[in-house]
Amino acid sequence: MRIIVLILILCWFVCPGIYSQQEIKTDSKKAINAYNQGIRKYTLHNYAEAIDFLKQAIEADRNFINAWFVLAEVFTDDNQYENAISAYKKGMAINPMYYPRGYIRQGKLEFSLGRYEDSKESYSRYLELNTQNEKQNNLAKKGIKYCEFAIHAVNNPVDFQPENLGPGINTIEDEYWPSLSADGQTLIITRLVKRSVVYGGMQEDFFISHKDQDGWSMMKNAGYPLNTEDNEGAQTISADGRFMVFTACNRNDGVGRCDLYYSEKAGGKWSYPKNMQTPVNTRYKETQPSLSADGRTLYFASDRPGGKGQLDIWVTFKDEENNWTKPVNLGDTINTRQHEMSPFIHFDNQTLYFASEGYPGLGGFDLYVSRKDSTEYWTKPENLGYPINTSQDEIGLIVNSKGNKAYYSSGRDPNYGKDIYMFELYEEAQPLEVSYMKGKVFDIETKDRLKARFELIDLETAKMIYEADSDEETGEFLVCLPANKDYCLNVSKKGYLFFSENFAFKGTFKSTEPFLKDVPLQPIKIGESIILKNIFYKTDSFTLMKESKVELDKVIKFLNDYPDIKIEISGHTDNTGTAEYNQTLSENRAKSVVNYLIGSSVLKERIKYKGYGFLKPVASNNTEEGRAQNRRTELKIIDN
Repeated sequence: MRIIVLILILCWFVCPGIYSQQEIKTDSKKAINAYNQGIRKYTLHNYAEAIDFLKQAIEADRNFINAWFVLAEVFTDDNQYENAISAYKKGMAINPMYYPRGYIRQGKLEFSLGRYEDSKESYSRYLELNTQNEKQNNLAKKGIKYCEFAIHAVNNPVDFQPENLGPGINTIEDEYWPSLSADGQTLIITRLVKRSVVYGGMQEDFFISHKDQDGWSMMKNAGYPLNTEDNEGAQTISADGRFMVFTACNRNDGVGRCDLYYSEKAGGKWSYPKNMQTPVNTRYKETQPSLSADGRTLYFASDRPGGKGQLDIWVTFKDEENNWTKPVNLGDTINTRQHEMSPFIHFDNQTLYFASEGYPGLGGFDLYVSRKDSTEYWTKPENLGYPINTSQDEIGLIVNSKGNKAYYSSGRDPNYGKDIYMFELYEEAQPLEVSYMKGKVFDIETKDRLKARFELIDLETAKMIYEADSDEETGEFLVCLPANKDYCLNVSKKGYLFFSENFAFKGTFKSTEPFLKDVPLQPIKIGESIILKNIFYKTDSFTLMKESKVELDKVIKFLNDYPDIKIEISGHTDNTGTAEYNQTLSENRAKSVVNYLIGSSVLKERIKYKGYGFLKPVASNNTEEGRAQNRRTELKIIDN
């Protein structure tokens, strides 16, 4: 009797939901003694010896149902799922009503192994027992729902042909958490490497590769100050590859368990990482960041209070003073009572990929996609399908700016651990294509590289889409250009005329090829001029269109910044129509601009206007493209 009491007490701590109220079903003292020893070893997490003793108990009595179910639990905890399923089946065959939940546990294990038909049958068998246990009935019904989803997914696979990125990127160590610049030329990963002899063990470090015409270069350790003797990982990089946010845990300057840090790259060197501090970081866990293309929105995973479940996805924004705001939970549409993690916001800033175990899937963490609708709300997440998702964990997917290639880490080849793979993303799961303008800023006279300010503005809403500086040493820049909008790009630096460019993508579902263009800035001198590429008029009219306001306000700011400057606004046309008509049109258009500036408190003594008709073409009038370039408005310095 004392033995039975001891067994029941031990079972209360080890497996209370299974046996705490069940009597021992054997008369064999040998079986009970072995069973008792098995329970003892199980409480100490000595699974190998626990399994051995439990098998001895079963050898003494093949119908010892308690031993079968405890053996199933030990096998489960020891990750021997096939053996656990076999043990459950043996126990359920003796008496399914002894422990009806065994069918649910068996179903979960079968599901985790991708045996969806078997799993569905196990869940269904539980429901057939009619236990009247509402909680367990709901679990079984949910399990059947997941099985049916998985079966349908397997029977309707999506196109998926993953390619290993090769020995330049991958090693026998684990590589994961890829992040990619918008031009697809810079790849940063986290790699698990051996620590120094002093510290021993393994640690996570950043490695960087660059792509050229021959493919990816050999990965190089990012070095100090990004990498230290501690772990660094789960990084995100800005569209231009010059700003990084990453996760580090238990540091001296930490706010909580795991915090987000940032580093900036200038002239090829990364700055010493800084903690993002509150309100982004808390005393809880913040991890797995993803930075939007404009650098003003940051998504990440956290278990901080106020969430919907365990790890949730949160978002913070930069305010007008470039401070990060208090993070907001993405809400019920994205987050569940389970874990959501590894968010990736695409360069289009409206397509979110993430991993979750809280939606119908194929087992473990699956990858999902959600998109912002016209009201800026997230749509219901869609599973990326089989075989992108499997019964194993799929985490940490990113997609290139063009939207057609995805990258993720997988341990699909057990001989090499986790490697980085690339695959063509099927069309239904693709985000909007994003183009970009890339080049360098330089002084047009000295050819010196310049640090200049970039502003990308939505012409329709006048909303700032992106602002950043070119590299202070190299002058290099990269600006993302999402599809389906019209943009004004202004580049400015003190002492120089600003540079103006227009990108008309509205009404197109796919943007054009990347713009590779250097930006020459002209020092402010008498006689120097620029084309105002974002001044628009109605057809055959001198009436300014509302989209011109962004550029006009830029001219006003320029004049306010340089109060001694005087300018001439000139109008130009193509050669369509008579000389007299074009002369009048060009003059009236220039006058419309001047009237707007004067109406905005610019002194009229500082501005002149003149129409040149088609007398000063900058391109051939024999093509539509040339004629479009000739229809322009210019600003020229006439006094300084």
